[in-house]
Amino acid sequence: MQHPLSGYRVIDTTAMVSGPVATQQLADQGADVIKVERPGVGDFTRLAANQRHGMSASYLNNNRNKRSVALDLKSDDGLAAMKRLVAQADVFVQNFRPGVADRMGIGYEALAEINPRLIYVSISGFGDTGPYASRPVYDPLIQGLSGLASIQGGADDARPRLVRTIVPDKLTGYMAAQAITAALLARERGAGGQHVKLSMLDAIIDFLWHSDMNSQTFIGHEMDQAKAASFIDLIYETTTGYISVAVQNDGEWHALTEALERPAWRDDPRFATAADRQDNVDERLRLTQERLADDSAEHWLERLEAHGVPCAPVLTRSQLIENEQIRANGIIVETEHPVVGPLRQARPAARFSAMASPPYRAAPRLGADTREVLADIGYSETDIEALVASGAAVPFDATSE
Repeated sequence: MQHPLSGYRVIDTTAMVSGPVATQQLADQGADVIKVERPGVGDFTRLAANQRHGMSASYLNNNRNKRSVALDLKSDDGLAAMKRLVAQADVFVQNFRPGVADRMGIGYEALAEINPRLIYVSISGFGDTGPYASRPVYDPLIQGLSGLASIQGGADDARPRLVRTIVPDKLTGYMAAQAITAALLARERGAGGQHVKLSMLDAIIDFLWHSDMNSQTFIGHEMDQAKAASFIDLIYETTTGYISVAVQNDGEWHALTEALERPAWRDDPRFATAADRQDNVDERLRLTQERLADDSAEHWLERLEAHGVPCAPVLTRSQLIENEQIRANGIIVETEHPVVGPLRQARPAARFSAMASPPYRAAPRLGADTREVLADIGYSETDIEALVASGAAVPFDATSE
């Protein structure tokens, strides 16, 4: 076993972000992920802005280490090819609206009959039952329905605000990848194949409950979050930029007063205990901001670090790729893509001490691996040409660019 998921084959029919994020995690860990796409269109993110040589950054960042096959699943031959793929696969992932996969002939019951050991994964937006189940869904809708936008706004009576990144989409992808590996482990222990379901709504409410739903935890003693903890965040302006400073316990608070040369704050009854500091959070943060505005980010970071106060610079997207901590950990990697040229991406976050990372495989053109994959599952060259001639399978054609 060269890599953590070497030997497992995943059929990926997903598009956009949540599904592709999930399957890219598996591909990054060595699984053979075959992305089955609609001929001529493919994953919608292929059409996103910020393209080079016909490939979008959005598609590249969610589909590396996969192979692409273009099949027309509305044709009998295309559907038959999909079923032959499934017969030799370990995992099948789809994120169509509930009911669509069944109508296409690739629902759980149909594919489990072909391959009883199959781990079949359905990712939805609102879940597969209820009045919202069949509605179209995008990340902002889940942020609103789940309470995340209200939490981001700060209080129940404040204007809700969106998180400025698609947390529900990406979080659902990571949760799906974990669930898939758990189902594969269960299968190894004799559980057989099964249907794994999760939704963006499930994922984000689960995520929020660990830290943001304490007020709704005790049944019969629920509380409205009518008062925000603070409308001042932990980002502070200095004369040369922004820094973040966060203190929790008494030791860190005392260290902050020393670093900022404000020992009198320790004797202020408003800040005597952790509870007092929380009750008077706006005044505490205002005083901290006033002091930090007196000098540069470099000056304060040096003093804060010397006193053991948790702190960090606040970086822009352009600055983070040059940061010494990020460079020291090799988080950003540069590769040469055969189509778009030099490419910068984040490496997979998880590393395994007993196994090397799989070799990098560039995100594929639509249908780039159609012939290769069909040959892998037993189609003869003559059969492949017949599928191509009928339009049931479509290989990438460089001349059409």
